[in-house]
Amino acid sequence: MNALSGSLAVITGASVGIGLELARLCARQGCELVIAADEERIVEAAQEFRQGGVACVAVQCDLATLEGVDAVLQAVEQTGKPVELLLANAGRGLGRAFLDQEIVEALKVVHTNIDGTIYLIQRVGNQMRAAGKGRILITGSIAGLMPGTFQAVYTGTQAFLDSFSVALSNEIKDSGVSVTCLMPGATETDFFERADLCDPKLGTEEKASAADVAQVGFEAMMKGELKVVAGFASKLRARAHSGAGASRSR
Repeated sequence: MNALSGSLAVITGASVGIGLELARLCARQGCELVIAADEERIVEAAQEFRQGGVACVAVQCDLATLEGVDAVLQAVEQTGKPVELLLANAGRGLGRAFLDQEIVEALKVVHTNIDGTIYLIQRVGNQMRAAGKGRILITGSIAGLMPGTFQAVYTGTQAFLDSFSVALSNEIKDSGVSVTCLMPGATETDFFERADLCDPKLGTEEKASAADVAQVGFEAMMKGELKVVAGFASKLRARAHSGAGASRSR
């Protein structure tokens, strides 16, 4: 029997793209699922899993708020199972120059990418630490490796996630709980279009498929790796920026 069979996996941002593909990978391993997103397509995703015989609870909520994350935690509690896999994938982007952005939209990016993510991780992470086991996958981005002109808030939040993942991993390294940061680059999803983050340069760049990115992240999580960059072009870019020293939804 698969070691993960019957385990509970929680995946946020699982209605489309990388998050949906991560949920599919968990389902193939025999996991039961709690999936969450802020749009109705999360219900359609849950129907897909149930039709395949997978126990799945869908939570449509605003993951930028503590109340939205609490709805996910309540759904987890109602399963009566401990979370063994937490895939914190929910993310929001925003393009255009910072001074031209609506501040409410900019703050929504911060609240989704940072506030909601770390709140969920702290609540579930404490339960994992008490149980002495668990795996956490955080979807960051190679966008966090460099300042992002005309996407300053988005890239700033990704820099936070990339850094936070490493620090958290070090803090709990002897707890039996692993932390992995998935850092994708350009990916075939509608994330950038929805966020008005379309860059003409990305139009000519080969994009990785969401399924391939999810596979890379899932395998790294299962191996307990700290960071993984998905996509050949992304790896080259990440290597170039990491080598530069002082001077990066999915």
